[in-house]
Formats: sequence, C-alpha cells, structure tokens
Amino acid sequence: MTAVLDYLPPMPEIGMLGSRASFPEADVEMRTIDPFGSEWDQLALSHPDANFFHSSAWARTLTKTYGHKPFYLSFSSSGAPQALVPMMEVTSAFTGRRGVGLPFSDFCSPLLFHNADSSFILSRLSALASQHAWKYFELRDPRSLELPVDPAIQYFGHSLNLQQGSDALFAGFSSPVRRAIRKAEKSKVSVGVSQSLESVLDFYDLHVQTRRRHGLPPQPLSFFRNLFEEAIRTGLGFVVQATLEKRVIAAAIFFRFGRTALYKYGASNSAARDLRANNLVMWEAIRLLARSACDSLHFGRTSLADAGLRRFKLGWGTAEEVISYFRWNTASRQWAAGADHLNGAHNMLFARMPLALNRLAGTLIYPHLD
Repeated sequence: MTAVLDYLPPMPEIGMLGSRASFPEADVEMRTIDPFGSEWDQLALSHPDANFFHSSAWARTLTKTYGHKPFYLSFSSSGAPQALVPMMEVTSAFTGRRGVGLPFSDFCSPLLFHNADSSFILSRLSALASQHAWKYFELRDPRSLELPVDPAIQYFGHSLNLQQGSDALFAGFSSPVRRAIRKAEKSKVSVGVSQSLESVLDFYDLHVQTRRRHGLPPQPLSFFRNLFEEAIRTGLGFVVQATLEKRVIAAAIFFRFGRTALYKYGASNSAARDLRANNLVMWEAIRLLARSACDSLHFGRTSLADAGLRRFKLGWGTAEEVISYFRWNTASRQWAAGADHLNGAHNMLFARMPLALNRLAGTLIYPHLD
C-alpha cells in the first residue's frame, strides 16, 4: 500500500539542513510505503546497508507493542529509487510527539541510492515534522547524509567480519575471550540454538534479572512475544542458550536480515558468571552465522561511558566505529543536542525494586520512550 503525501509545508533553508545547495528535478516523488507488506522489505534489501532495524518484522513489532505510527518514506525519480527513510511517530502525554528513525533501534540510517540529494530529503523531513507537530525528528546514524553539524549524541558500534573460517575468527579474539570460551567448553555447560517461544520466555526471565542488576527496567513481555511472532518464528531471529543441569544460565537473541546479523539482547545468571557461559553463547552464534553465509555481525550500540561493555565487544576482534544521532528541532529550526541517559539516579531506584515491580515499571514506561 502506497500513498503520495498530498501536502507539505514550504521547505526550510537548505543551509541549515545539509551541505548540498541544489534540488533534484521536479519529478522527484516522495510517498509513504506500508512497512508491513513485502514491498518495503524488497526495496530495503536492494540496498547493501540494510539491516534488521530496516525490516518489516521490526516495524510490526514496534507498532504492535507500543502503537507507534509508521512513516516509511520512499524517494524516487523517473521510477528509479533515490532514498528509503524509515520513521515512526512516537506520541506521549509525558514526553511529547516526535519522529524517530527508528524507536529502540541502535542505528537505522536512511538508505540513499545513487544521485540522491540529501538536502532535499532533509527538507522534506523537516516539512513532515512541521505538518505533524513533531517537537523534533531524530535520525540514528545517518552517515549517508554527510551532515556538516555536530551530532546530538554518539555511541560506539562494533562489527565482526564473518567472511573467514572458524579458525581465523577464533584466532582474532583476544586471549581473555579465547580462555573464557575454553573454560566454558570444559565445564558442564551445554549450548543450543532455538527458535521456540519457550526459549524466548526463558531468556526473558534472565533478562528481567539482568536489567535490574544494571539499574534499568525491562521491556514489557509483550515486546518479546511480538518479536517471537514477527521475527524469530519467521526465521529472522534465534535464541542461543547456555544451560547447566537443565537450568538456563545465559542466553542471547540474534537477528538476521539479508546478509547482515545483529546481536541485540543478552542476559545471564550472575551466580554462574565464573563459568563464562556468555562467551560460549556468543561463540556458538558466530559459528552458526558464519556457516550460514552471513557477512557480518553487529554487536549493537554501546554508551561512550560503558567501558566494560566496550572492552567485551572489542575482545571479539570487532572493528569499532562511532554511531551518531542527529536531532532537528522543529521550533528553532536547528540541529539540537541530546543526552545519554545510561547513568543517573534512576539506576539506584530500579536496582532496588522487586522484580515484579520492575517489570511493571517497564510496561508503564517504555511506551513513552524511544
């Protein structure tokens, strides 16, 4: 299902949005595409930078769980694609209305094709934000737009090239990672891969405990049930579990879209930390993805302040990059600053909550976040 947007306010000054000063020809069309059908996935997969966050499975999960309204935009000229820009409207009585590309997504760059005019795309997004009374719109890692402004916030990103054999991959790990894998393999820990709802629910039990240790509420259970229905059950994701005497002590959820994979969620039992089961879980996923002709595995975003998580991800022989978010303020018509809320007084509060109350907090809070 597609629809041409029939009205857009006048375009803002190009100099404030991007570095290019020219507009494309008048035949450039911007239309919305239904992200829940097959057309969006086919278009996204035609671009080499597409990842799981661009997928219709992720769009359905976010909409079903939180009710966010999708604005998935296609720019084309004379029938040739110029750009794909996934956005969602997040509306909250507490945090306001804004456009985000995309909520709860570590990175989701607009997909620009040959000869796309970034200034025109940004001006249309600004007009869309004004039309729908968004406080701002946020782009997560829009490196293809080459914005000549400071980002609102930055994170580290880490990716692993899987186009090599298992021996070469293992040799590229740091010595502590290799030792941890060997230690886990020599213990009584077993590891397995599953796409069942039961494995997702087992993961969620660990996830709730892990989030509280970090002083954060967990996502609502409905989110993981929807992820199972939309992505894992349909073959776009899987769960890797480490068990000890039939008890799950570590687990992680991975997704794949095209030839790229994503490590999105990990959790563990702190009492079994010395067994290094998390390392065995990651190694099993890496081997599986490499065998299935997957080109790369991204480890997600990492706060600049989280030195421990950054060290863990670098230990797998990953290449490090900087992920930048940019936020256009509709009222001031300027690029605005943001903040990383990883650490704060809220961590102590959530860390002390009973598990049931922490779960309830997550269910109530997450619809207002992005």
